[in-house]
Amino acid sequence: MTTFSIGETDFLRDAEPHRILSGAIHYFRVHPDQWADRIRKARLMGLNTIETYVAWNAHEPRRGAWDATGANDLGRFLDLVAAEGMDAIVRPGPYICAEWHNGGLPVWLTRDERIRLRSSDPLFLAEVGAFLRRVYEIVAPRQVDHGGPVVLVQIENEYGAYGDDAAYLAELVRITRASGITVPLTTVDQPQDRMLRDGSIPGLHRTGSFGSHVERRLATLRAHQSTGPLMCSEFWDGWFDWWSGVHHTTSPDDAAAELDRLLAAGASVNIYMFHGGTNFGVTNGANHKGRYLPITTSYDYDAPLDEAGDPTAKFHAFRAVIAKYAPVPDAEVPPSAPRPAAEARLRPLGAWTDAPASGAVHADPPTFEALDTLAPLVRYEAELPPGDEPQLLVFGEVRDAAHVQVDGIPVGRISRTAGERSLRIPPGRRITVLVEEQGRVNYDHRLGEPKGLMGGAELDGAPLRSWTATPIDPTVVASELEAAGSGDGTSAATAGPTGWTAEIALDAPSDLFLDTAGWGEGYALVNGFLLGRYRRTGPQRTLFAPAPVTRTGANTITVLELDHLEDPTLRLVPAALLGPTEE
Repeated sequence: MTTFSIGETDFLRDAEPHRILSGAIHYFRVHPDQWADRIRKARLMGLNTIETYVAWNAHEPRRGAWDATGANDLGRFLDLVAAEGMDAIVRPGPYICAEWHNGGLPVWLTRDERIRLRSSDPLFLAEVGAFLRRVYEIVAPRQVDHGGPVVLVQIENEYGAYGDDAAYLAELVRITRASGITVPLTTVDQPQDRMLRDGSIPGLHRTGSFGSHVERRLATLRAHQSTGPLMCSEFWDGWFDWWSGVHHTTSPDDAAAELDRLLAAGASVNIYMFHGGTNFGVTNGANHKGRYLPITTSYDYDAPLDEAGDPTAKFHAFRAVIAKYAPVPDAEVPPSAPRPAAEARLRPLGAWTDAPASGAVHADPPTFEALDTLAPLVRYEAELPPGDEPQLLVFGEVRDAAHVQVDGIPVGRISRTAGERSLRIPPGRRITVLVEEQGRVNYDHRLGEPKGLMGGAELDGAPLRSWTATPIDPTVVASELEAAGSGDGTSAATAGPTGWTAEIALDAPSDLFLDTAGWGEGYALVNGFLLGRYRRTGPQRTLFAPAPVTRTGANTITVLELDHLEDPTLRLVPAALLGPTEE
C-alpha cells in the first residue's frame, strides 16, 4: 500500500521525500473523449500529478438531479490519471471560482435568499454536506492508500479573500474526514498575511497562489506555514480573457524563469493552467470589480497546452525547466493532424426567439430565478400604452444585455457592461425585450446575484406593468429549427434574432475552428453540441469544436444570431484566432 503524508520539510511518499509537479486540467472544460490525450501530454511535459476542481453546478444543475456520467464522470477522469501513472489533486470547493459560472455553485442554491453562502449557516452546510458526500463517494476509493491516484484534497478555495468563518472550515474538514478522506488536506490563498491567516485553520496545510515574485511570496507563505513543504498550488502561467478586452498572454521565457525560481527553492507546484480548455455551452463566468465583464468562451489561458490540446512554446520552456529537477520522458508530443479549412454559405432558418409565450402574466418582469430557468435567454413582452410620441424606457437594471423590439422591429440594445439601463423607443402596440444573462459572477460577494430585468420598468416615469416571460434555450430551438428546415434556403432573413445553418463535409472526425468574423453576437452549435457564445467585440474570433462532436461526412453547423450577420458565411480555419494581445 502506498502512503502519502506531510513531513517536517517535505511531502512524503512511502516515507520518502517527494515533490509534486502538477498541472491543472478541468475535466468539465474538456470533451471526455479527449481527457486521456491531455493527461498524457502533461506527463510528457514532466508532470507527475493532475489537479482538478469539481464544479457542483455541472454535477447538480437542479437540486437532487445528481449526474456523474459522461462529461461529469469524475471517477473516469481520475482513473485515466491513474492509468497514465500519475497522481491527482481534487479541489471540490464547494466554491471554485475558476472563471466558471457562479463560481461552481448551483443557481438553485444561490437563489435561496435565506442561505448565507460560504459560511457556517446550517442551511448552507446541509446542502454542502450532501454535495461533498457524493463527491467523496467517488474520490475516497481512489485515494493513494487504496491504490488510486488521489494524494491531496483541498478544503474550500481562496477562502481568505472572502471570509474568516473558522467554524465553516472546520465543518468542511469534519465532513471530509467522516466521508473517508484520509489523504492530507490543504487550503490555498494568495500570499497576503490576512488571506493566509483567515483562509485556513490548524490541521490544514496552507499553500499559495501566485505567478511572480517567487522568493517574496514563498517567504510570506512560510511565515504562516512554519513546517512542511512549500507549495504554489496555483502557479499562474497565463490569464483569462473577457469580452471586449484583449487576449492575455505571458512570455514563455519569463514564466519559465519564475517556475525555475520556484523549483530551485525546493517548492512543489501546480501549474494553473496546464490546459485551460473551453467554456462550452453557457458555462462562462464573469467578474465584477466595479464593472461587469463576462468571460469569453475560450479558456485557453495562454497555457502550455492550448485550447485544442497542442503544445505551445511555453510547454517546451516549462519542460526544459522541469528536466533540471526531475526525470522527463524522452517521448515527444506527436503533431496534431491539420485542422480543415473550408467555407460554406449560411442559409437562413428564420426567427428563433418566437416561442409561444408562457401565458402567465406578471405585474413586473420576473427574474430568471423566479422563472426557475437555466436557459440563458428570457423574452419579456408587454402591451404599450397608446401614444404617438417616442418615450423613454427605463429599467432598474438589466442583467446582462437586452435586445428591444417594438411591434417586431428592432429598436436598440441595452448593455450592463456599458452601464446602460434605458432606451428611447418609438410609439407602438407591443414591446419585446430579449434578455441574455451573459455569465454569472464567479468571484467575491456578487455570487448568486439574480438575472433578468431588475427593479421593474417605466415609460416616461410611469410604471409599465403586465409582462409575460418566456425562457429560450438555444440547444432546444436549434434542434427545432434544424428539424423544420428552411425550404430551398432562399428566404430572406427576418428582422431581429435569426437562425442560420450550413453543412460541412469531413473525411474524418476532426477538431474545428469556426471563424466568427462577420457575425454579430449569439451562439453556435455543431451537430447539436452547443460550442458557446461569440461576440463581434472580441477578442476571441474562433470557436473550438472538439473532434468527438464531429463525424465523417456531413456536419451541421447552426448559428443563432441575436443581432445581425454582416457576412452570412461559415469559415473553418486551421488554427485558433484569440484576438489582439497587450503590447
